[in-house]
Amino acid sequence: MKVVFMGTPDFAVPALDALAAAHEVVAVYCQPPRRAGRGHKPRPTPVQARAEALGLNVRHPDSLRDPTEQAAFAALGADIAVVAAYGLILPRAILEAPRHGCLNIHASLLPRWRGAAPIHRAVMAGDEKTGVCIMQMEPGLDTGPVLLRAATPVGAEDTTGDLHDRLAAMGARLIVEALDRRDDLTPKPQPEEGATYAAKIDKAETRVDWTRPAAKVARQINGLSPFPGAWSMAGEARIKLLRARPAAGEGAPGEILEGLTVACGSSAVEILEAQREGRRPMDAAELLRGLEFAPGDRLV
Repeated sequence: MKVVFMGTPDFAVPALDALAAAHEVVAVYCQPPRRAGRGHKPRPTPVQARAEALGLNVRHPDSLRDPTEQAAFAALGADIAVVAAYGLILPRAILEAPRHGCLNIHASLLPRWRGAAPIHRAVMAGDEKTGVCIMQMEPGLDTGPVLLRAATPVGAEDTTGDLHDRLAAMGARLIVEALDRRDDLTPKPQPEEGATYAAKIDKAETRVDWTRPAAKVARQINGLSPFPGAWSMAGEARIKLLRARPAAGEGAPGEILEGLTVACGSSAVEILEAQREGRRPMDAAELLRGLEFAPGDRLV
C-alpha cells in the first residue's frame, strides 16, 4: 500500500520502521524541528531523524489547515495514512484524502484514556492492564471505531518509560497486521461507557505530596518516569524520583525510615531509582553514597 506516516516522538519510530519494511511510505509528516541544547540549534524530532536515515520524503508543516498543505497531502495519492503521536489536529480534508482514510496507533485500551497522555495516566491510576488500539480516525478526539487491540499487564514497578517501549513495539506489530488484514477487519464503535480523558501532565502534578497513601505516591513516581519526573527536595538538593514500590513502615510523611524507604500518609514507599540535578540516574544504593541520608531526615 502507499502509506503516509504521521508521527513525531520516539514512540512512533518502531511503527515507521515496520511500515517502511512492509509498504511504500510515500511521505513522512512530523512536527518541525525544535531549538534545543546549548547552542539552541534546531534539532529534528526522532521521527524526522529516522525517516531521513531511511531516505524517505519528510515534511514538517506548522499546520495542516492551509488549503495549500491539504492539496499537497492529497496529491500524494496515498491509500492510507497512519498516525502515531503526531501532535497536530488533522482537519477533515486530511482525514478524507487517503483512499482508506487514516488509522491511529493509540497507546491505551479505548475508550479508556483518550487524549494526550494515556500511558502516564494508566500507571498513575493504578490500571492493571493497558494496551494499544488501531483506530479509524474521525474528527472527534480518539473516538473512532477500533479495528484491532492488544493488551499488556501493568506491573507493580512498571514505569511509563517501561510501558512506552513495550507499547511502541506492540503498535508497530499491530499496524502492519491491520494493513495486511484491512479488507477482513470490521471496525467496532467505541462504547461511551468507561470513557476517560488522559489530560497532559501539568507541572503542578510532579512534586510528591508525602501525605498521600503509599500506593498513590508509588504510582505517581512510576507514572511520571522518566519524563517529566516526580521530584522532592532533600535539603537543598532536588531529587527526581524515577522508580518506587510500596513498602512496610510508618512515620511522619516524607521521613526517611531506612535506606531510601520514605514514610507516606499511610505506610511507606521504597525508592529504587532516582536522579540528582545534573547527574545520571542512579539506583538507591549509589544515590545514598552521595547524599548520606540518616533515619529521621525528610524529603519535602
